[in-house]
This record gives sequence, C-alpha cells and structure tokens, in this order.
Amino acid sequence: MFGVFFGVGLVLGLVNALLVQRSVASITSEANPIKHKMALNSATRLLIITVVGLTVAYLFRPPGLGVVFGLALFQVYLVLSTALPVWKKIRTGDPDIPPSGGTGPAIPAPAADDMFKD
Repeated sequence: MFGVFFGVGLVLGLVNALLVQRSVASITSEANPIKHKMALNSATRLLIITVVGLTVAYLFRPPGLGVVFGLALFQVYLVLSTALPVWKKIRTGDPDIPPSGGTGPAIPAPAADDMFKD
C-alpha cells in the first residue's frame, strides 16, 4: 500500500512541475512580468500541494506517508535534472544554456536587465 501512496506523491510532484511550467509561461508572456505575481502563484500552489500531501499522510497513516516521500523524491529529481546541465555549462565556461537538460539547440543566456521587473 505504501507504493501506491508513493506513486500518488510522484504524480502530485509531476502536477506541480507542470503547473509551474504553465505559470511561468503565462507570467513571462506578459508585457511587464513582475516577481510578486510569480511568488504569490508559487506560494499558493505549494500550500495546496502541501495540504493535500499532509492530509493524505495523516488520514492513511502509516502507509500514507508514501505521498510525502514521493513528493520529496520528485523534488530532488526535478532540482537535479535542472541544476546538473546548468552546472555542467558553468564549469565548461559556455554562457549558452541548453533547454530541457541539454537536448536541443542552445539558447543564449538572458541579460540581467531582461529578468523580471518589480
């Protein structure tokens, strides 16, 4: 039963990642994207996923803790799959960062002035 809840945690992590991708795409497509909107969106999404995960873990304890472990493992995977290609490019000194973990053509790194504006 733990494995089922672990799978639910992985699915929740995937849903979170997809929502992050959609949120970033919609906010950055605006003429003047602002950090406040992104932060509020992230905090709300993480609060909801945390409440869902902890509620399932509490209601179906002890196997329900698999949801928390699934969420945690997915986050570790997501951070590593994002950070390792960037770290590799930084070590080689190439300023271009490839999209999605090193596959596809390189995209020039954005200038500091092009980032979110308050």
